[in-house]
Amino acid sequence: MTAPAVFAADTEEGVALLDLRTAHGKWRFLDPVGAGLWRRIVSGTPREHVVQSLVTYWSQRGGDPAQVYDDMTALADRLDAEDLFAAELHPSAKAGIEVRFIDAGVRPRPDVRVAGHVGLGAALVLLRCLPVRLVVRAARLTGRLPGRAAAPEEADEVCAAVRRAAGWWPGRAACLEESLGAYLTAAFTGRRVAWVLGARFVPQGAHAWVATVGAVHGQAPVDRVWPYRAVLTVDTSN
Repeated sequence: MTAPAVFAADTEEGVALLDLRTAHGKWRFLDPVGAGLWRRIVSGTPREHVVQSLVTYWSQRGGDPAQVYDDMTALADRLDAEDLFAAELHPSAKAGIEVRFIDAGVRPRPDVRVAGHVGLGAALVLLRCLPVRLVVRAARLTGRLPGRAAAPEEADEVCAAVRRAAGWWPGRAACLEESLGAYLTAAFTGRRVAWVLGARFVPQGAHAWVATVGAVHGQAPVDRVWPYRAVLTVDTSN
């Protein structure tokens, strides 16, 4: 069975799609109208029926039927051509997720600091040398290392260690690099966290982070815009 390459999160604001078939991954955001078309076609409704129902709906609200038909047909054609109707849908987000920000007072232990440098270095090499779909595969393989689920404080320590290591790195180390580095660091120290790629709609953007049960970790104190919705989660259950 072929592993999925397109992932989706269905939200009230729209649908976020992540396509891993490109070298660096490609995001597509559908607004509520486009999401409605995507949602109904994915559920099995024939495409022409979906388009015609949208034409009827918007024409009753003053839209030009011909223009609506052309727009919806063009959107369906693009999504079909890119095979985005075959996306794997991420489970709905659970309520009450705790967002844990980087605490300057966290002092990682020496072994975790060393692992932080190794984990970030490995993340940088993977992300610069491999297509993102192979990076995800490598992360899933790493998740098979022996270990136990990290406690929230342990995940915080790992994130702090990677953030410290990033301070020594002369190049770019943003959320993707740091989150993968934290995921790998946790695995290298016998702990398990999840690596998550997700998106938000207001304002629109993509993000990456690590998570434990009921919490996300490693967020910068200056970025308090949440929630993001998970689109792809890499953990030991994958």
